[in-house]
Amino acid sequence: MSSLDCDQMTAHRLGDLYEIATGQREYFRQGKTRSIADRLVALQRLKQAIQTRETEILDALQQDLHKPSFEGYVNEVLGIGREITHISQHLRQWCQPQRVATNSLVFPATAQIQAEPLGMVLIISPWNYPFYLCLMPLIGAIAAGNCAIVKPSELAPATSQLVKELIASCFDPDWVTVIEGDETVSQQLLEIPFDHIFFTGSPRVGKIVMAAAAQQLTPVTLELGGKSPCIVAADTNLRETAKRIIWGKSVNAGQTCVAPDYLLVEESCLPQLLPLLKQAITDFFGEDPSQSANYGRIISDRHWSRLVSLLNQGQVIHGGDFHQGDRYFAPTLMVEPDLTAPIMQEEVFGPILPILTYQTLSEAIAFVNARPKPLALYFFSQNKQQQEQVLAVTSSGGVCLNDILFQLAVANLPFGGVGMSGMGRYHGKASFETFSHQKSILRRSFWGETNLRYPPYGNKLAWIKRLFT
Repeated sequence: MSSLDCDQMTAHRLGDLYEIATGQREYFRQGKTRSIADRLVALQRLKQAIQTRETEILDALQQDLHKPSFEGYVNEVLGIGREITHISQHLRQWCQPQRVATNSLVFPATAQIQAEPLGMVLIISPWNYPFYLCLMPLIGAIAAGNCAIVKPSELAPATSQLVKELIASCFDPDWVTVIEGDETVSQQLLEIPFDHIFFTGSPRVGKIVMAAAAQQLTPVTLELGGKSPCIVAADTNLRETAKRIIWGKSVNAGQTCVAPDYLLVEESCLPQLLPLLKQAITDFFGEDPSQSANYGRIISDRHWSRLVSLLNQGQVIHGGDFHQGDRYFAPTLMVEPDLTAPIMQEEVFGPILPILTYQTLSEAIAFVNARPKPLALYFFSQNKQQQEQVLAVTSSGGVCLNDILFQLAVANLPFGGVGMSGMGRYHGKASFETFSHQKSILRRSFWGETNLRYPPYGNKLAWIKRLFT
């Protein structure tokens, strides 16, 4: 095929995408997404469709990630249903204009803030939680009254296809459309003017999305990742702590943006903690996790090969086994990691857990603060004073004390990163706000007009200073 033919195919594809976008833009302009009642009906229709096709969803997640049904339901399906319920209970209240105070300078007047939909939004979702991370932002976009184009990850094809069918059964394509394809399709979508772009993925791709959005002056929400630290103090319940850490690290075979990326363990308790970590792995998955029905697989050969390349960057003390055929990679504990190597410079995004030690909490905090701000920070300690110290002097997207991942389960806690781990936030009301414009409105009366502001000014400045300063 000639380069001209390729260019023509690309142009035709981009033309199709522009046509879809034009249809959505017109649908929005006609006000068809404005009705709060219609939004609520649409969300309930989506919830019902998910319940009806639950088995198919779990099967698709199994195909793409070897995800156990328990993990598929609890970590992907359950959260979607709960989010729809939460938003449905509060949406009418959030849509009400919020009265705010005025001041003597504008008297007599009233002021309020009114949430209004942005218009047409683009949602680009990742492969690691291909159902949850595709629909969670979409729920917020629909609740706020927008049209949306959704681009699922091509690395999870079974889930992508199911999401496309699900959305098509619930929404007019001019309201919500799913566009499948590889990164070329994502690049083409980024050439279209949107009113907001919501991207979940790596910081590397996040930079590309932000650069493309800048060409259209399109605001973005970037849900990225980073090396989320887990600090373990000697005063914690070590047995329970070990179980919670291994659970949080092994869910989805470690392919979780808020999984603990490395451990910082108080040196005095390391000899006690290591056997407990190893025992937790065995308790969860048996002597050979590759035979466990409760353990997932790595998404692609490329990601699997990357994880294999990390194994020589520290001392493996447990696990380290892998099979290329089914992309199995064992839960792995590593000590003495090379701080200059990729294992400690890049997000692991897999089931390898590097373990370091510290002697004082200040030393651990300094280690964390010397690195880019993470998406999550975990601290296991029963010392309230030390907990407050960590909260006061570290910065991260979110914090969970004495557990792992559970900060995501609270609808009233906004989720998002800071610095290199992302910008913007969502979940619950934060999702509604992300996909809304907060319009400021001032209403003034003609009563009481003094003409003080109009020329000629004469000595009016003295009156202004006396009255308003």
